[in-house]
Amino acid sequence: MQHLAPAYLSTLATQIGSLSAFLGGFAATYLATFLTFGHRSRPAAVAIGGAVTSAVGFVVAVVASTMLIAALHPDAPAGAGRLTGTAQVTMTLSFLVALIALLVSLGVSGWTRSRAIGWATSVAAGLGMVIVLLLVLQTG
Repeated sequence: MQHLAPAYLSTLATQIGSLSAFLGGFAATYLATFLTFGHRSRPAAVAIGGAVTSAVGFVVAVVASTMLIAALHPDAPAGAGRLTGTAQVTMTLSFLVALIALLVSLGVSGWTRSRAIGWATSVAAGLGMVIVLLLVLQTG
């Protein structure tokens, strides 16, 4: 894990926390929609599993980013800094897992309607995943 300046890490955690809160709400709404429709197919089960994983992962990322921001604050109590490593790793991993799970869920969701829509959603989600992974690998 690369050592990052506290101000930079705090700003990054703020961004990831905000994005995770938004995407977590989307994933939870998406999950509720799938559960309401009651599809009983393999693609629906995979989409539901991905949406659950995504929603939970984004919630964990929000909590971890909040802990990280609090620990990095200049007026944080003594000893709060010991949480930064754990919070940083938890935030990063949960955000990436949640993002991938959301893309998988979106990609498989079209298969519950038709083959053509399934291919369209799978290709779009696959392209999104490739772009996300390339961006992450470039910055890492």
